[in-house]
Amino acid sequence: MPDYHDDLRLAHVLADAADATTMERFKALDLKVETKPDMTPVSEADKAAEELIRSQLQRARPRDAVLGEEYGMEGSGPRRWVIDPIDGTKNYVRGVPVWATLIALMDRCEGGDRPVVGVVSAPALNRRWWAAKGSGAFTGRSLSSATRMHVSRVGRIQDASFAYSSLTGWEERGKLGGFLELTRDCWRTRAYGDFWPYMMVAEGSVDMCAEPELSLWDMAANAVIVQESGGTFTGLDGREGPHSGDAAASNGLLHEELLDYLRG
Repeated sequence: MPDYHDDLRLAHVLADAADATTMERFKALDLKVETKPDMTPVSEADKAAEELIRSQLQRARPRDAVLGEEYGMEGSGPRRWVIDPIDGTKNYVRGVPVWATLIALMDRCEGGDRPVVGVVSAPALNRRWWAAKGSGAFTGRSLSSATRMHVSRVGRIQDASFAYSSLTGWEERGKLGGFLELTRDCWRTRAYGDFWPYMMVAEGSVDMCAEPELSLWDMAANAVIVQESGGTFTGLDGREGPHSGDAAASNGLLHEELLDYLRG
């Protein structure tokens, strides 16, 4: 199995640089925010963080491709870095601290185009999570000061905590009925949103989560972290990994039942 330790170290360096950039502008009164063609917001901090990560990758990994939310695809080759400079931009621009920079490395040599390194850094929460394929998943503020993560062992929907982002996406896709049935049957529901539910699944504090519409940069880092913590990450179609345009994550024990509720 390839050793991705150096790539994981680089991802931490990239996250450190992004954290400094995003925190400098967080809650700034003169923060510039634009509306993209898909009607979602983008701030100057989103663009600055992605530009910074891209420039550092160009120096450190010039042969690797880069896909980012704000500037698209650049380069080619079997290895691709996937970047979401600020996951949770709507929170960021309103001063809500639940947002993060997501950095993943995907390697086509690993049985398909799969994420093999993931770092999720949420500096306003003072939290960071990471994983590399075959090495486990961890949380802490640095590689040298970390706690290994494991998913929960909850085996019944009636005992499970379920996290989601919003109701409207499920309604738009005709899946609201199954979604609401799930919320009635499980023990607890909370709409934490964005990256955070996946990290809580990896930590074992939440048992399952799902979202109906996502892009690759929303999922790649989350997927490898959930999987390396012992969990399961698929699309709503049951396909493993972050390529389905939607996502379901769980401790594994609940996964098939979770999908049954949400397939519509």
